[in-house]
Amino acid sequence: MIELRDIAADLARFRIRIFAIGILVVACFSLLVGRLVYLQVMRHEDLKTQAENNRTAVLPIVPNRGLIADRNGIVLATNYSAYTLEITPSQTVGGLDNTLNELARLIEISPKHRKNFRKLLDESKSFDTIPIRTRLSDVEVARFAAQSYRFPGVEIRARLFRIYPYHDTASHVIGYIGRITRAEKERIEDEDNVANYRGTQYIGKLGIEQSFERELHGNTGVEQIETSAGGRARRKLSSRAAVSGSKVILSIDIKLQRLIEDLYGDRRGALVAMNPQTGEILAFVSKPTFDSNLFVEGIQQGDWASLNESPDRPLLNRALRGTYPPGSTYKPFMALAALETGARTADTLINDPGYYMYGGHRFGSPENERGGVMDMHRAIVESSNAYFYSLAYEMGVESIHDFMKPLGLGQITGIDIQGEVRGVLPNREWKRNYYRNHRNPDQRKWYAGETISLGIGQGYNSFTMLQLAQATAILVNGGIQRKPRLVLATQSSDKNASITPPEVEPDTNLQYKPAHLEVIRRAMVSVAQVGTSAKLFAGAGYTSGGKTGTAQAVTIGQHEKYNAAKMEERQRDHSLYIAFAPAEKPTIVLAVIVENAGFGAASAAPIARRVFDYWIKGLHPNPEDMQAVRKGLAGAPLGIPLKATEVPWPRASAAVAGASAAIP
Repeated sequence: MIELRDIAADLARFRIRIFAIGILVVACFSLLVGRLVYLQVMRHEDLKTQAENNRTAVLPIVPNRGLIADRNGIVLATNYSAYTLEITPSQTVGGLDNTLNELARLIEISPKHRKNFRKLLDESKSFDTIPIRTRLSDVEVARFAAQSYRFPGVEIRARLFRIYPYHDTASHVIGYIGRITRAEKERIEDEDNVANYRGTQYIGKLGIEQSFERELHGNTGVEQIETSAGGRARRKLSSRAAVSGSKVILSIDIKLQRLIEDLYGDRRGALVAMNPQTGEILAFVSKPTFDSNLFVEGIQQGDWASLNESPDRPLLNRALRGTYPPGSTYKPFMALAALETGARTADTLINDPGYYMYGGHRFGSPENERGGVMDMHRAIVESSNAYFYSLAYEMGVESIHDFMKPLGLGQITGIDIQGEVRGVLPNREWKRNYYRNHRNPDQRKWYAGETISLGIGQGYNSFTMLQLAQATAILVNGGIQRKPRLVLATQSSDKNASITPPEVEPDTNLQYKPAHLEVIRRAMVSVAQVGTSAKLFAGAGYTSGGKTGTAQAVTIGQHEKYNAAKMEERQRDHSLYIAFAPAEKPTIVLAVIVENAGFGAASAAPIARRVFDYWIKGLHPNPEDMQAVRKGLAGAPLGIPLKATEVPWPRASAAVAGASAAIP
């Protein structure tokens, strides 16, 4: 009986265990079915996409970069075709290092090439094609072609490379391209533009190349390929062609730009030529220049040291970022301020004894040799310092500041190129902020003597040539302010080649009285007829207006006398000139500075004369006259000028000429 009871108990326990196991099996099966339902139904689309991505890869097709041309269609930045040796790591056999070593037996592959390749490899996928050598010679191409069967995954492709045909001409305007840095990649990510820059290795770094990067870059295409589980490419599934970048058409005349750069020679300075009726920049010169081609594939260390460490600072765009005291070129604007604010009339008479005294300090007036009683017209023509010293004192710094600000002096003009600086248009608030951390609180105070210096464009005044050119354009254009611009239009690369002009902001009318503007205009015309630049414009055949200026590079003590011969070259005064022509209806205004070159009529104004001759009469300096201007020894043009149309224009580099068929 006991045994039967034990058997029954064991059987009951067995049934319980079977039941429990059955429940566990059903539960596990239910979980499995639930998981399958979740994966097959709920996440069907997501998993299908992931599976497709594991099977396919999307490769970028980098677009051709757009061209840059001047207003007459002369190409200033273009592309040329050259052979590149490229490797697709996923398709190589025998290991990547072995492939590189074997390639080095056929073609020069330096440690620098390997380093750049490894860097690109780290940033790419195994099925991306990566360049190991660029710009192969015909001999190298032939040598590899004969042995190409030994190198699966290695091929030679024809690629387009950026080139600047005229090397250092207008380099600050055009800019250059260079390899994308980590910071630029982060900026591209912030702008949500990563997809369009996949595969792109170079980006605009300066000038138009940088400021119009979006238009010049174009739209990246894509190629979808099937890959194996190991990541090897099998076949192409689909593709979308890249769209080449747009052509950017500049307002500058490159032949005028080249002429001006030649007129400077080895001297430093800046010149901005502008059409006052449209705001178009005709020339945007900064000297010295540099060769933009040096940067395209990474500048060599020696070239970089030469540019970066030079005391002449060739990388500085002086037209955009160089700030200088305006000197006596400020006087026409001070005179207009006097008329508009009622501080003086044109007939107000001021005696100029050759100096101005205030608080026991003698403010000199060396530019006006004759002295005597001055009205406004004579004060501008003969450049009387005493007249404008007293005017500045009467107006006060705040009144001067408030009048000059709408003219754009010491302000951002908004030109369509990055990197512009503001300069300094001082007032009391500016000085308090500038010296806010100075230990001496008196340094933050504004003194009357500082206002007096402003009247002749000295003191804290510091403007760019772009600002002076814009202010001059406003003065001769009836008080109408137009935003300066370097780009006339962009032209798409599609079949229609549509041209898109940039958006132009509405003009601003500063509402100056025409009679007041006419007083200033007549005085500036007299400067070029009987005043400080009269000898330079003798026999011009057209009427122009202008104002010479001499600006201190270093401060001279009250009882010291300026003597250029005893000073170091970089301590000498700057030579300035602002001008417009033809006087009746100006089509060009200039602001010119030649650093450390002395009186305005000695160096800056002779350049302006040759610019006007070229623009208005189509004349080009002959070699003798060109040399005189470069040395600062020129007056009116020497000898017979050449016809600009007969002066040979420098041809583009051989690389561009030989690859014209590859240029889109």
